[in-house]
Amino acid sequence: MSAPQLPKTMKALQYDKPESFAVVELPLPELRPTDVLIKVAACGVCGTDLHIHEGEFLAKFPLVPGHECVGTVAAIGPKVTQFSIGDRVVADNSELCESCFYCRRGQPLLCENFEAHGVTMNGAFAEYCAYPQQKVFKIKNLSNVDATLLEPASCAAHGLEKIAPKLGSSVLMIGAGPTGLVLSQLLKQNGGCNVVLAAPAGNKMELAKKLDAADVYIPLSRDDASAQWDQIKKDHPYGFDIVVEATGSAAILESSINYVRRGGKLVVYGVYSNAARVSWPPSKIFGDEITILGSFSETYCFPAAIDYLDSGKVRVEGIVNKQFKIEQWQECLDSMKNKSAIKAAIVFE
Repeated sequence: MSAPQLPKTMKALQYDKPESFAVVELPLPELRPTDVLIKVAACGVCGTDLHIHEGEFLAKFPLVPGHECVGTVAAIGPKVTQFSIGDRVVADNSELCESCFYCRRGQPLLCENFEAHGVTMNGAFAEYCAYPQQKVFKIKNLSNVDATLLEPASCAAHGLEKIAPKLGSSVLMIGAGPTGLVLSQLLKQNGGCNVVLAAPAGNKMELAKKLDAADVYIPLSRDDASAQWDQIKKDHPYGFDIVVEATGSAAILESSINYVRRGGKLVVYGVYSNAARVSWPPSKIFGDEITILGSFSETYCFPAAIDYLDSGKVRVEGIVNKQFKIEQWQECLDSMKNKSAIKAAIVFE
């Protein structure tokens, strides 16, 4: 396919500072020799974007947000060998220096110069975005909107690697947000003999059941969930091998340690405000030999995520239940804040 004539400018949603944004005209990204220019079809919106809106989560301004890019190849740099114009693709938003202390130790996710499109550099809430070819991946079967789940799914794949569940593990997944629903399915298929999903009653819990995301579902009262938590304790007196806190609530994270079995793992998986704090008794962590681990973003997990989602082994249909144009960004933010959106996407086509 021959390269189409590209415009000189593009529409983009740009923040000049936290909570201050506008739709503007910007020049198209300049391509480095190994860059792929993607014409954006859709870009997912997640809880991280709410933190970025408030100036948290590594955000650098001015900034075009958007880190869950799906689209087609519009142009390629002179040294690109793996892609052709018109390929349907998704992009890993991270860019790593490969030369710092952590990169040289084979720990690229801890890169001291970690950059990410839509977080520290311009992202895909724009008509075009450029990525290194090694961070771009072809897709076949997923719709554009469902493919926005591939970046969250890659984070879930990284979470699975960090957790490393043993065969027959019992799992408590707290929260039914998009990435939690994917991680729950991955755990169910990779060692979790019994996955209990506890989340507020409502549309996310009903979707979890449709996706067959767990074995047992505990709808939590939005007014007072103490009775449900007491029942979980009663039904699982030894607790769980793995407890995943995926709500982003520091209060729930603090209490979740009480559901971890001796010798078990507590996974800090939600996105929390920078000011959030928890308090745990060191004697419990020491005496029960509890492992507390964090799972942040991902590196090199896109191929696995694509294999699971493009094949249908992990289901995501219905997770994106709200779609907006970039001109509707405030409306999109409101849908995220009032939780009418399970997950939203900015769409250009």
